[in-house]
Amino acid sequence: MGSLQGRRALITGSFQGIGFGVATAFAREGADIVLHGLSDRATIKAAESAILKAGANSVLSFTSDLRNQSATEKMIDEIQEKGNVDILCNNAGIQFTATFSDMPRPKWDDVIAINLSSYFDTMHLLLPGMKERGYGRVINIASVHGLVASVAKAPYVAAKHGLIGLTRVAALEYADSGTRESGGVTINAICPGWVETALIEPQIQARAAKFGGDRDKGISDLLSEKQPSRRLATPEDIGALALFLTSKLAHNITGAAIPVDGGWTAQ
Repeated sequence: MGSLQGRRALITGSFQGIGFGVATAFAREGADIVLHGLSDRATIKAAESAILKAGANSVLSFTSDLRNQSATEKMIDEIQEKGNVDILCNNAGIQFTATFSDMPRPKWDDVIAINLSSYFDTMHLLLPGMKERGYGRVINIASVHGLVASVAKAPYVAAKHGLIGLTRVAALEYADSGTRESGGVTINAICPGWVETALIEPQIQARAAKFGGDRDKGISDLLSEKQPSRRLATPEDIGALALFLTSKLAHNITGAAIPVDGGWTAQ
């Protein structure tokens, strides 16, 4: 316990879901946590309280629209006025499904802006400081859709494929930063398949209705189409992997795209 004492972590899109799971994992190890997202005050306060209860040394919250580069720059400036960022977990994301012929161009722009361009913005602003200090971790939450495609998800799949490429370029450029003793600077992507979050609950309930409300059977049926394990990952699973990547033991893991997909991409 306490492996992140003295470290400060920014997790975008972290008031709930995967981002909150990552923030909680870091908090349990004593990190200073910076939460981010677009949410109501009650949700933000509840997240802050839970993060402190988990063991965070401190917690701050920021709300900003990541489509706006200037707003991102302002946010990072405000965060760094209060201390360095040692760990960046880019998690914020949106989804919109439509076929190629029906995809509205504004939706394409929004998905690319938040799921890809905003990740470049935060990395561009924070990686130089990490290099200077000899330790830094960037953990980009990509998706199984950064490795394989699905229909009706052109902007999302394009963004996630692009994110893996972005991750690899940054990893190469910062690979020789720091030392084994300092921990170095690493940049990796985690590629989840189906994860149990509020976003997919309506799909689970729709499938469960086919089996008299049996949620487990509904999940199995939903996942059977693509995820061979037929088991959902949890935000805590993703947080545990992200936590390992922050350790000095992971100093030579960089430029990786790590699937957590129950065998989806092994097919």
